[in-house]
Amino acid sequence: MSNNNVKTLRQSDECADDPLTSLLRQGARQLIEQAVEAELQRYLEEHSHIEHGGKKAIIRNGFLPEREIQTGIGSVPVRIPKVRDRSGQGHKFNSLVVPPYLKRTSSIDELLPWLYLKGVSTGDFQEALQSILGKRPRTCLLVLLADSKPAG
Repeated sequence: MSNNNVKTLRQSDECADDPLTSLLRQGARQLIEQAVEAELQRYLEEHSHIEHGGKKAIIRNGFLPEREIQTGIGSVPVRIPKVRDRSGQGHKFNSLVVPPYLKRTSSIDELLPWLYLKGVSTGDFQEALQSILGKRPRTCLLVLLADSKPAG
């Protein structure tokens, strides 16, 4: 008789089976893209007076590689535009909405230490999640938390 007590968690990309969560993630992605695009346009306007060789020196130059940000509704893929500085003065666009190296929202960062203090270290993970999420914690969040380590 095999005594296997290892439980397999669903992968986070399989959590999209919930249509409402999928819709929320899609809306979050579009909202982030619009906010970052507005930031970029404002940045380009502020630097439009800088010229190099008779042309604008600060220009749009594609996107950084797509990355995922962990949020309360799961991971949301984002693409951040980048700019090119032809003048060589070192101008660089950094979004305030999605700063460089942001991997998860502050709500997730605040949740992890709280879960730890609530009893995750003693194996009372299910009770800690139920106190936050109600009776049916989502597997998506379990995967997210399993991949994260509490600060401290």
